[in-house]
Amino acid sequence: MAAQLTDDELSAALAGEPSGFSAVYSTMSPAVLGYFRARGVDDPEALTQDVFVDVLPKLTGIKGGHAGLRTFLFSIAHARLVDYRRRSARTPQLTEYDPLQDRRFSNSAEDDVLGSLGGISSTLSMLNDEQREVLILRIVADLSVEQVAGIMNKTPGAVKQLQRRGLIALRELVKDKDHTPS
Repeated sequence: MAAQLTDDELSAALAGEPSGFSAVYSTMSPAVLGYFRARGVDDPEALTQDVFVDVLPKLTGIKGGHAGLRTFLFSIAHARLVDYRRRSARTPQLTEYDPLQDRRFSNSAEDDVLGSLGGISSTLSMLNDEQREVLILRIVADLSVEQVAGIMNKTPGAVKQLQRRGLIALRELVKDKDHTPS
């Protein structure tokens, strides 16, 4: 059973004596702390301290004896709880970033470019193999005519001719695609 505040301790507290406040705190703070814990406050000790900081300067004006003190104490505790709830409702919940729990997804720049190349890839597939290979090595790989000739085992003149014919064919394919209704 919890300790009870004696009449002498209550009188001392109501008279403003420090020993009386100390007695009020030691006998009543466990009940206030329990109230806050039961109400789910995340830091009940801090809120209990706030209640007694509010009670201290007002102790001398309390009427009604033990019941009056208890009523006054828990009315302040309730007001602190309401303030706490309002403050919690306005305060955003902060959580640490966990990349494993993050379900958001955004394409990388590379994914976007490769996705936009889908139409180009299908257009390139309409060229013959040599034209397509020359254009990819020249444009995408940024190789010189001589380097492409060495890779494809062709003369530089043949590579230039394949490139010219491939670009003409691409121009025609793109032009046809632009004039075709979707």
